[in-house]
Amino acid sequence: MGETGDMAQEPTAVKSLYAPDTHGIPPYAEPGPRVPAPLGPRPEPAPKNGGSPSLAPQAPPEPATATAGRRAGPRHGRLLAGALIIALASGALGGGAAAYAERHGLHRVRLHRAPVDAGVAVTAPGSVGDVAERALPGVVTLHVSGGRRQTTGTGFVLDERGHILTSSHVLAPARAEDGGISVTFSGGEVVPAGIVGRDSGYDLAVIEVSGVSGLEPLALGDSDAVRVGDPVVAIGAPFDLANTVTSGIVSARERPVVAGGGPDDGSDVGYVDAIRTDAPVNPGNSGGPLMDARARVIGINSAMRAAGSATGANAGQGGSVGLGFAVPVNQGKRVAEELIATGEATHPVLGVTLDLDHAGDGARIATPRPGGPPAVTPGGPADRAGIRPRDVITRVDGVRVRTGEELIVRIRSHRPGERLTLTFRRGERGRTTAVMLGSARGG
Repeated sequence: MGETGDMAQEPTAVKSLYAPDTHGIPPYAEPGPRVPAPLGPRPEPAPKNGGSPSLAPQAPPEPATATAGRRAGPRHGRLLAGALIIALASGALGGGAAAYAERHGLHRVRLHRAPVDAGVAVTAPGSVGDVAERALPGVVTLHVSGGRRQTTGTGFVLDERGHILTSSHVLAPARAEDGGISVTFSGGEVVPAGIVGRDSGYDLAVIEVSGVSGLEPLALGDSDAVRVGDPVVAIGAPFDLANTVTSGIVSARERPVVAGGGPDDGSDVGYVDAIRTDAPVNPGNSGGPLMDARARVIGINSAMRAAGSATGANAGQGGSVGLGFAVPVNQGKRVAEELIATGEATHPVLGVTLDLDHAGDGARIATPRPGGPPAVTPGGPADRAGIRPRDVITRVDGVRVRTGEELIVRIRSHRPGERLTLTFRRGERGRTTAVMLGSARGG
């Protein structure tokens, strides 16, 4: 131990422990290499009184500490290397086991969700979810077939007797001899239905189901109170996807629309003074309710404009571009009441024949043709108001009229017997007159 300390310091002048042996007796002859002094027991001193030294065997000397340290170095390195290999192997095995457990679901994974506050309603009153929850039980999907044609539409329950309001053009195939209508409720129940009455002029119809209990009629609102920007919800079966809910706003009011009369649907033309909405509606939504934030029906979805197509009941098979049109519910309510009561609805009439090919501004009264019907019905409302053939009507109650179709829509938005103010042009001269609308039975 002392030798190790000396080796770490600068050499000093000390007497060697291995000075030459004057006796020359091995192993104490010439000094050999400098090595640490053996730490074994010292030789026994010679016995006194002439005794001889003990010849008993001596135990082999213990290795010096410094020597032991040098000899243990390689072994220590091997131990470190072995420990490192074991650690790496353990890590690899552990990682593989973890990957296997994750892949094969040995670990249970639990995802946490935000707690639901019991004091807050899941659907806020007036929200889209609230309107849908309240209205869906009263909305039905219609499947109509006949004459090798099939249509899908929507309707909604009017009363507990089983009357359902929908669009007239949806029922067009049912007019065939083999025509039939099936009604699917939101809960999945399917029942047959019959036609109570339909009016193509308003694009409205009433059907009836029997033997169904627990019907939930929808509340009817006031379409005259609707304002542009009001939130609305549309419910229907676009492309036969029942119970579909979309939302938007009222984009405009009193938009003249021609519904039905498509070349492939076999329906007649209907003229609608519509509510326009940007709530997405598509083929299959026809006849479904357009609702306000209080879950009241304000319109009956009737027509849409798809990209690259004209406005109409089907408007091709393209998707919605945010231009949907609905019959105002006030008009729908009056027509439905008449259809349930008599099977027919009355139409307000002006008593004129229009030139629908007129390319100019306004609605022009037709020119009489020999042998044809008169352009102005004798004794009718227009005749009594002083309207003549070839006159051009430009305004109804101050609202501009651009085409013959717009004039029809404006007239149809009123009831028979109502008084209107017409502005018209005869030649270059403008005139104004009052007229009382007549009445006619629709079909």
